[in-house]
Amino acid sequence: MPSFCNIIPFLGNTDLSTPLVIIFIICLLAVVGFEFVNGFHDTANAVATVIYTKALKPVIAIPWSGFWNFMGVFTGGIAVAMGILKLVPLDALMNLPIGVGAAMVLAVLLASIAWNLGTWYLGIPCSSSHTMIGAMIGAGLAFTWYYGGKGVNWGKAEEIGLSLILSPIIGFGLAVLLMYFLKHIVKYHALFHIPHGENDRPPLLIRGLLITTCTLVSFFHGSNDGQKGVGLLMLILIAFLPAKFAVNHHIPNDKILSQLNQTEQVLQKTAALNQGKRLDITTLVTKIDKAKFHLSLKNETDKKNTYLFRKQIEDVIASVKIVRTDKTLIINKTDDQFLADNTTELAKVVEFAPLWVVLLISISLGLGTMIGWKRIVVTIGEKIGNEHLNYAQGATSEIVAASTIGLSTAFGLPVSTTHVLSSGIAGAMVASGGKENLNNNTLKNIGLAWILTLPVSIVLAILLFMLFHLFI
Repeated sequence: MPSFCNIIPFLGNTDLSTPLVIIFIICLLAVVGFEFVNGFHDTANAVATVIYTKALKPVIAIPWSGFWNFMGVFTGGIAVAMGILKLVPLDALMNLPIGVGAAMVLAVLLASIAWNLGTWYLGIPCSSSHTMIGAMIGAGLAFTWYYGGKGVNWGKAEEIGLSLILSPIIGFGLAVLLMYFLKHIVKYHALFHIPHGENDRPPLLIRGLLITTCTLVSFFHGSNDGQKGVGLLMLILIAFLPAKFAVNHHIPNDKILSQLNQTEQVLQKTAALNQGKRLDITTLVTKIDKAKFHLSLKNETDKKNTYLFRKQIEDVIASVKIVRTDKTLIINKTDDQFLADNTTELAKVVEFAPLWVVLLISISLGLGTMIGWKRIVVTIGEKIGNEHLNYAQGATSEIVAASTIGLSTAFGLPVSTTHVLSSGIAGAMVASGGKENLNNNTLKNIGLAWILTLPVSIVLAILLFMLFHLFI
């Protein structure tokens, strides 16, 4: 193995050729670059309100937001990351030459980075989530063209697309309602002051509110958008090193075997309670036995058996879910809870991210937050409305954004921080002075970017996949 592999410790025992090792390193750098761009492209949304309401100076607000983005990724779990992975044909990639996965990964990353940088340069708030998902769909379509099969998980794409479409609508509506509440119920006049001059700072209570909401948006941005970077990095690792990263080898085989045995016992017990009903226990037991067999064969260098084991664990989890949701079956309440808990544990075998992956993405997003933020901040703070942000508008938009993003993360759904916060500011402006309070030119530019993001990123990814497919 070339000395290249000494650069990255876990490449030592792989059979990657030198060109593929170089492409692998390029992919790692590209995903770090994507998350870095995501930091200064999207996180500007979180700091715009505290900067324009004079709650914090940029020199304090930017590092503060960067730190909480880091914490959001580090503590936010991996549900969103795994949702992103389910968009692409992982199983098919594991059975094809590594170059195919490399072409797909590079197409997704470079298409996403190109559109993000373009919209950032023009100062247009545009969703990194939208861009990345469009690129993944484009690469999946190109994959289907070349190799047939199911290149895009359309069910997952529909679920993610719905969340991206609904979240800004919800953000706009909630912001309008919250502003009306503050105006007509709370009636705290200091909230509606528009700061003028460098030293016109908000009162201590309002300042604390604005800093708290900025912190929450930054944290939840990290917990949602940061996970997308984790998902992309796991896609790279599984595409290039499937035997090492398709399953979590750090979970002891004895523990997995015990969970499979216990699941089988509970299913046998459930079958006895449902004699004569639709429960094919023989098929279920066969699936579990296959998983047990390949459990003993899987290792960090055997791509075939590791792939089969992954498929069988996924099959067992899906089958147990069908049993648990079948309303015609009688299931003991304790056994039902046991099956739920056990399948959650089994899912960790195939849905995981190593600590170093989470750390790398956390650091990239946190550092990116501290650079290049100004273009988007100016648009958010000055150009969405026809007047300067007042304290209530800043707080309202960030409360709405933090709550929407936080709930989406809890349900494992990716949403756009950009879309939610921009819509929240627009809603707050409308509630303050009607639709004439909005800057139509800026809204048209933002709307055009939102409309173009999906088709442009899809086309870019298709073209890049076709290009890379010729040379890798």
